[in-house]
Amino acid sequence: MERLGPRRAAMLALTAGLTLGLLALAWPVLAGGGWTVWEALILLCLAVNAPWLGLAAATGLAGLAIRLLARDPDAMVLPALRAAEGPVAGRTLLACCVRLEDMGAVLPPLARLLRDLQAEHGDAFVLGILSDTPAGPDAAAEAAAVAALAARFPPGAVRYRRRAANTGFKAGNLMDFLDRHAAGFDFALVLDADSEMTAAAVLRLVRVMQADPGLAILQANTAPTGAETACARLLGLRIRHGGRIWSTGQAWWQGPAGPYWGHNALLRIAAFRRDARLPLLPGGAHILSHDHAEAAMLHAAGWGVRVLPDDAGSHERHPPDLQALFGRDLRWAAGNMQYLRLLRRPEFGRLGRFQMLLAVLHYALAPPWLALLPLAALNVATGGGEGTPRDLLLALLLAGFAAANLPALAGYAEALLRPGLGTRGLGQALLFGLLLDVLEALERTATLAVLGLRRLGGWAPQRREARAIGWAEAARRFGPQTLAGLALAAAFASGGAFPLLAALPALAGLLLAVPLAVLTARPEAPRRRHPAALRPARPPAE
Repeated sequence: MERLGPRRAAMLALTAGLTLGLLALAWPVLAGGGWTVWEALILLCLAVNAPWLGLAAATGLAGLAIRLLARDPDAMVLPALRAAEGPVAGRTLLACCVRLEDMGAVLPPLARLLRDLQAEHGDAFVLGILSDTPAGPDAAAEAAAVAALAARFPPGAVRYRRRAANTGFKAGNLMDFLDRHAAGFDFALVLDADSEMTAAAVLRLVRVMQADPGLAILQANTAPTGAETACARLLGLRIRHGGRIWSTGQAWWQGPAGPYWGHNALLRIAAFRRDARLPLLPGGAHILSHDHAEAAMLHAAGWGVRVLPDDAGSHERHPPDLQALFGRDLRWAAGNMQYLRLLRRPEFGRLGRFQMLLAVLHYALAPPWLALLPLAALNVATGGGEGTPRDLLLALLLAGFAAANLPALAGYAEALLRPGLGTRGLGQALLFGLLLDVLEALERTATLAVLGLRRLGGWAPQRREARAIGWAEAARRFGPQTLAGLALAAAFASGGAFPLLAALPALAGLLLAVPLAVLTARPEAPRRRHPAALRPARPPAE
């Protein structure tokens, strides 16, 4: 029996303690030698970010403790995992949502998954291709590719539906298919165009869902796959190890009111159709980022939404270069910021609205986080900072970086301490994360400015394929970031060597933005996927 009250009280206390500890460390650093207006603004920006930093650090510490100390970490945060055994009952729809995708890349992993599932369970598993591709040559090629795949399987094993209009975006696509074409199915496995899952991983989700009749969504964690560039590979390592820790720590205190990420997840169709129908936004627009909103509605209706932190057999691809990464961020920011218009609506439940608030803060806190750097540079350039205790300043810088990145750092620590998780490339991933920190903050600040000037009316297709980026192209895209880094470096250098050296780790991502974009986008030689990414799903705990 989960005792969520004490867990949530412990998380609140830990978050508050870490938040206050960070501010207590900052006070003597900023107050040394007297206050300037820049130092007061630095403290204000830090105070705005400190609760988020405290929550990130607390989640990372909780997740690491569970994964290192619990006998079965996944079963500890997903109790039904212990009873996930026995025959598979009911029928499951493998629902892959596509729109203007390269079907030559999308269909092969789906074909392997369907083949493996049907070899043991027959027509209990059926593949559905849910298309929102506009009419034209792309739609015709897509339909032909699916027809060729369907010819390799028994009749009815592969189903294809293309909508004439992209109404409601991906959420509308899925709900339309469930309403019109999912009769006779109990569960739906939601897959994106870049999702890959093994039959063992899917069967594990189905058995957990069978064991817990109050569960509406079971979200699988993901490991990277198909990394053709250093950018995709290092992003994948960072997200995989940090995501495993974050989802474990978060699931520990959120219990059945967990998050949904929109893919690599199993849905209970009846519950989803009844209680996860998204309302329109004020003014009649459709919700772009559907996943958090759908989870929040299911929480409020009494359904469970849970995460399986173990990523065995569950994969996704990551952006191949920095331009693709920040282009995707624009899409995500547009969707997340819409949640501001939903936070007062009671049908989403308190914890669901808190999760949507966190999704908003993921972007909204970028400007005050970024502002710390130019404010510090202005303070140095105008003669402030005299009398600042240098040892405490370095401790504050290290504490801020550690708090912001603690889930990823904890994930790397787990990989080093537990055999079988894979340690290749962890040092590179750590350095890549350091370089991305301020660069991401700058890009997200710019993204918010772009969204303030124009409205993003829908989802553009993601660019998934690797391509080399030339120096001239990178200079056009990231030259302003480099110039900003040089200006900040000059401001810090005006105060002497120590301020510049202390700021260099934060400035490095800006100063090296152009070569970072070029070098990490180059297609790499194919790598053998690490055995840990291919290991079979572990049997349920005894």
